[in-house]
Amino acid sequence: MVFVNRWHFSRKTTQELLRIALPMVVSQGTFALMIFTDRYFMSQIDAVHMASALGGGVASFFSFCFFLGLLAYANALSAQYLGAGEPGKCTKVVTQGMVIALASIPVLVVITYLVAGIFEGMGHEPVQVELERTYYLILMAGTPVTLAKVCLSSYFAGIGRSGVVMICDVFGLLVNIPLCYAMVFGKLGFPALGIIGAGISTVVATVLSFALFVSFYFRKEHRDTFGVLASFTFDRRILWRFLRLGTPSGLELFLNVAAFNLFLLMFQSYGIDQGAAAAIVFNWDVLSFIPMIGLNIGIISLIGRFVGARDLERANEVMSAAFVLALGYSAMLATIYIGFRYELVEVFAPPVGDFTATRELAAFMMVGLSSYVMADAVILVCGGVLRGAGDTRWLMIASVALHWAMLVVQYFIIRVFGMGPQVSWIAFVVMLLLIAVVYAVRLKSGRWRDPAALELVMAE
Repeated sequence: MVFVNRWHFSRKTTQELLRIALPMVVSQGTFALMIFTDRYFMSQIDAVHMASALGGGVASFFSFCFFLGLLAYANALSAQYLGAGEPGKCTKVVTQGMVIALASIPVLVVITYLVAGIFEGMGHEPVQVELERTYYLILMAGTPVTLAKVCLSSYFAGIGRSGVVMICDVFGLLVNIPLCYAMVFGKLGFPALGIIGAGISTVVATVLSFALFVSFYFRKEHRDTFGVLASFTFDRRILWRFLRLGTPSGLELFLNVAAFNLFLLMFQSYGIDQGAAAAIVFNWDVLSFIPMIGLNIGIISLIGRFVGARDLERANEVMSAAFVLALGYSAMLATIYIGFRYELVEVFAPPVGDFTATRELAAFMMVGLSSYVMADAVILVCGGVLRGAGDTRWLMIASVALHWAMLVVQYFIIRVFGMGPQVSWIAFVVMLLLIAVVYAVRLKSGRWRDPAALELVMAE
């Protein structure tokens, strides 16, 4: 069957995708808004604090992202078991995920110790190094709860109850923003803690959001439907399947974030103004990219369910609906980013100091951002389909190879040839466009839908 014949737009499937994806878009949007708010509050102190929040936050995510990528595969696994008519195994996925989260703690302690010293070696200013390290250590203290929360939220997305995820994450946001404001600037009886307050408020909001997830998980209706009380057993076969399919996703995320983190740290070595410009642009990138991850999660859930049910015609309908939604959304964002780039940059102008150099570079980078949001849409749709179908090993190899090739190019641009930040940014944009092309070619090839490959995915 040729590729074009696999496109079947269905209003019913589009509505089903939106039913799952829209709450996840809101959920992911809360995460983006929390990051955006933290960095905005830091920008109201000075550019060093804003750059430090970016560096420390990215380093924190890098440190636990392998386990995050692994545990997030609870989405596809739960969806596949639900599609196969085995709801009792969905909650067993959660139990095995919690086992993985507990086992990750000693590894995270070692990683935290090693990564805490990386900032000084990247040539940052001493004051920035201290702020980055402090913010990083606070965020890492809350990582075990973050991972447990990811497992539960992925499970609820996988069984199609993304509204639960939205409620819990919105609750976390409503706790975080006022608490962050009070702790950063010393309001409501709190001392002015600056970046320390931003980190503590994030951890507190995560803990309370996780507690709400747990309350939904143990509700009577959910317990009875999915056999929650019978799920608290070690299941070697499900754990092995979790590790077999989820580990490539975890490795992919870890190695890609490592490459991005190293690129960002090298880019910040251009100077404070350049680091602040990158922080501004990636703040807007987060507000556009992370909500699209909500659509990606919805795609994984539905594709996983239809793969479990062996219904590839419905999978075709999911692909069609996903591309229409993602490309339409990203085209709107691209128009806004390029048309209002100076106004968007000015949002982060500090109250005092010369903002001219940061403004001009950030506005240039916003043009690149408007160019690659369409590529992000293609990457997230193709990646969602392939991940939901269990094609995680190919995704890992292709994505990691391209990201690290980009890092090598960036090393020569920044460190060897000493080219300017504009050249570095253009190379970054080109890399994202290339990844989009490679993913689209894989999706078109149809190898992921081979019956023998799908049987292997479902095997325990």
